[in-house]
Amino acid sequence: MKGQGRALIVTLVLAAVVACLGAWAAAHYFLDARRSPSLHEYVHHELNLSPDQDRRLDALEADFAAKRVALEAEMRSANAELAAAFQVRHEYSPEVQQAVDHFHHSMGALQKETILHVLAMRQVLTPAQAAKFDKRIGEALTEEVR
Repeated sequence: MKGQGRALIVTLVLAAVVACLGAWAAAHYFLDARRSPSLHEYVHHELNLSPDQDRRLDALEADFAAKRVALEAEMRSANAELAAAFQVRHEYSPEVQQAVDHFHHSMGALQKETILHVLAMRQVLTPAQAAKFDKRIGEALTEEVR
């Protein structure tokens, strides 16, 4: 009976992980399907940037892209740790918790870097451009997923 209980717990944990990954993938698929202009497209095509602003924003975007790639790799590494921890003990072990914490830390770091990047972009804009940018950011953060 004890073995059946453990198997049930492992099944439930794995189902929860798969459900979370499925929800994340579906959200990204549907967000891409809606395909509203990206923030990059909006800034470069709707805000009438000067050549100097374009150059400065390109430098910010290149810097952020490198950080994003590194943090996304860290998240993939944490997921690999999680998969390995499940294979070893098939329970919510300290190793599983450590892998979950690693993933959450990486995801939080990516969110912080994204916010810092958006704020750095805003500093390049004129007050009139910044007002439009702020409106677009507000819409992006509050729009509902359809």
